[in-house]
Formats: sequence, structure tokens, C-alpha cells
Amino acid sequence: MAHFSCRWRNVFICMCTPCILLVLIFIYVLVVVTMTMNSMPHAVENANSLDKAHFIAPGGYKNKTFALTPKTFWRFREKAFWNRAQNKMDRFFNPLLRPRITRRRLQNDKVFDSLQRWSIASGTKAFKKWFQTLTEPMQTFVANMDRRDYPVIIEPEACGAGSEVEKEPPLILLAIKSTELNFANRQAIRHTWGKVGWVGWQKRNSSREEADGGYIRRVFLLGIESTQEQSGRKTSPMLQMESQFYKDILQWDFQDTFFNLTLKDVLFWRWFAKRCSTTLFILKGDDDVVVNTPNMVAFLRDKLRDPLQRKKLDSFMVGEVIDDAKPNRLHKSKYYVPKSFYMGLYPLYAGGGGVVYSGTLAQRLFNISKTLHLFPIDDVFVGMCMLRLNIRPIHHDAFLTFDFPKKELHQACNYHSILLVHKRSPKELYKIWTEIQTQTQCWHVPLREVVKKKKPVPTAIPD
Repeated sequence: MAHFSCRWRNVFICMCTPCILLVLIFIYVLVVVTMTMNSMPHAVENANSLDKAHFIAPGGYKNKTFALTPKTFWRFREKAFWNRAQNKMDRFFNPLLRPRITRRRLQNDKVFDSLQRWSIASGTKAFKKWFQTLTEPMQTFVANMDRRDYPVIIEPEACGAGSEVEKEPPLILLAIKSTELNFANRQAIRHTWGKVGWVGWQKRNSSREEADGGYIRRVFLLGIESTQEQSGRKTSPMLQMESQFYKDILQWDFQDTFFNLTLKDVLFWRWFAKRCSTTLFILKGDDDVVVNTPNMVAFLRDKLRDPLQRKKLDSFMVGEVIDDAKPNRLHKSKYYVPKSFYMGLYPLYAGGGGVVYSGTLAQRLFNISKTLHLFPIDDVFVGMCMLRLNIRPIHHDAFLTFDFPKKELHQACNYHSILLVHKRSPKELYKIWTEIQTQTQCWHVPLREVVKKKKPVPTAIPD
């Protein structure tokens, strides 16, 4: 009987020991994962060194640590080139996979440059075959997707053109995307809404009609023309003379193409951080927009007076916000992005024709942009950066990057009710600015604000 009992005890031990070991291993793994999750905010802070930026896991949930990943944003595990390359970058910054990344290491831009090259690198026959199917603009973009180290050719001595005597930090820096050939557009802006110095306005909500205003600075963002690059001449004598006279030209050594507008954003943010860090707001727009500058000054001053709004300046961006936009799949469109390059919808973004954001946000955008691959549509890329910072741009009806509705196009005082409208020729700009200056009966028209019905999803961005 004793022998029988001993045998069953041995059988019990043999069968239960593996189960007990598995339970112990499970408990150990659970403890390790819990400790890693608890330390994750610190790991993210050290890994990114990007001021309030968080790693966003695919399909993550909104809680104290993570931002919500919208289902409409780019798709994971796709064969599309951009998606696959960005997935590699995200894995590198994943604090679960690399919890020991140090802040000191990632403060070095060379690390980010090598990461960009590593995540894009593909010398396979399949890649070469796919590359040949792309349009010429897309081929050029993909071939240079990992480059951001373009030097400055021309730059202002200070933070753009401005008043020689400024009693306070500039309120707005006008950062206007232009090309060397668009001299007429730049001249129209310089002599109308883009004049630098003090711009004043009356407080609309004040019974005493107190004067208010702010200092304006101006800079035009340019690359080089393709013909000049082929001839070996980086810039023209005319542009050099223009820069010496107006002191508002900022030019880099990259080809000035539509897909390279994203480079203007990234390189401008870097330049801004070095030269213009005290500037409160940036108005970034095209050289064919009209801005009601007095309205813009009054609008931003109102933001600064509000204590709650002032606390949120590091995440302030306002414009015409576009939601759930789809990539343009029409081959003949300049916005064409093939499925083999990018899959998914676009994130929420403000139309790039004209947008205003704070100087502190510009510096945060520059930092977070290092962790994202360049995208051929510039305002979409800014939207991607905003998503990674967990910030939503503010929509305002006085930003009209798609122009007025037809029924409002010829209404009296319509240009007094807006902050910005796109797109106008230099001749039209002079005429509109004269009306804004002389139609005194319209000076107190409130800013445009309408209740909009849900729009159809736009598939392209305005010229």
C-alpha cells in the first residue's frame, strides 16, 4: 500500500511540475510588462526628447499616457512604401522595444539622419521595378526622401524684414512660400498686407475704441529653380539684389518643386528656432493669398488677452481645417499619390494656403518632424506632425483657402469679414487692399462665422 501511494505521488509531481513552472513564468512576464508600462512615460520622454510627444501604438486607446490613433490615419502592415518605412521608424521609438534610448543620443541630428536612411533603404529588384512605375515628380521625391541637410544660400541678417526699432517682441512673422520667378507676387505683398513694422487696429469690443496692434516681420521661403541647378548657378543676381534691398529672402539649396514644399516647412522651423524664437505667431501662406492684416492682429491680440488661451499657445494652430481627406489617385493631378506609396486616409490638417500657429508650436513641430518621414503634400505632413503631438488645429470660417462660396464672392464688405483668402493675382491684391483701407463703413463688420453642413470629403488641396 505504501509502495502504491509513493508511485502516485511521483506521478503527481511529474505532471504538476511543468504546470507550476509555466505559472511562475507567466507571473514573471506579467510583472516585467507591468513595470515596463509604469515606466513608459519616462522612457518616451527620454526616447523622443520632443516636448510632450508620445509614442502612439497602432490601435491604441486614449488614456493618460497615449493619444488616440484615429482609424482614418495611415494603415499599418501595408506594402505601401511610406507606410512600411514609417513603421520601421515607429518601432525604433517604441519604448517597449527600446526602453533604454537616451536623450543625449537623440539630441544629435545625425542619429535621425541615419534612421531615415536605414528605414527607407531598399536595393532589391522589386523596389527598382516599383520605382520605375512612379511619375517623375514622385521618383525625384522618393530618391531624396531621406535628405534634410540642405544649406541656406540666402538669409536675412535678422528674423526677416522688420522695423529697426521694436519696443516688444514681434507679434507675427509672415512666412510666405514663393519661387524666384514670382517677383510680382512678392512685390504686391510687400506693398499691401505684408508691410512690416507696427500694424494698429481699434479694439472692436471696447467702448473707448482703444488703439491696439503689434509688430510684423516678413520672410519669403524659396528653393532654387531647376534651370539654375542644371547650369550650376544657385541663385540669380536679381534675387541677390532683391535680398539686399528688402532683407526678406530665405533661400535653400534644393529644387523648388511642389513636392518639396514640405522641405520648406521643416527647414523653416529649424531656421525659426535659431533666429526668431521670441516671435509670438507665424502666418505661413502662399504668395497668392490676401490677408486682412488689421483683422489678423486684432484676432491674435484677443487670444493673448484670454488667460486660458494664452496657456495653450504651445499647441495653437488655426486655419481652414480639412477632415477625412483622401489621397488623390488621379495620375494627371499634381497632388497624385499612388497606392503603392501611401495607403490610408489623411489625418486632420489645416489647409496650407494659409495657416497661423504659435512660435512655440513651430519649435515643437520641428522636433517631432524628425521622427516622421517626409510626405509629398506639405500641409498633410504638418497634420501628421500635429497628430503625433496630440494636437488638433482650430477651424475658423474666416480662413478661406478654397475661396468664398459663389453667393458671397461679390457681397459688400466681404473682405472685411475674413482673415485670409486664397487665391488672388497681384493685380487683384492691390485692388482688394485699397478697398480694405478705404471702405471705412465696413471696418466694424464681424469676422465671418457660419454654421456649415457636412462637406463632401475633399480629395485635393487648393493650388
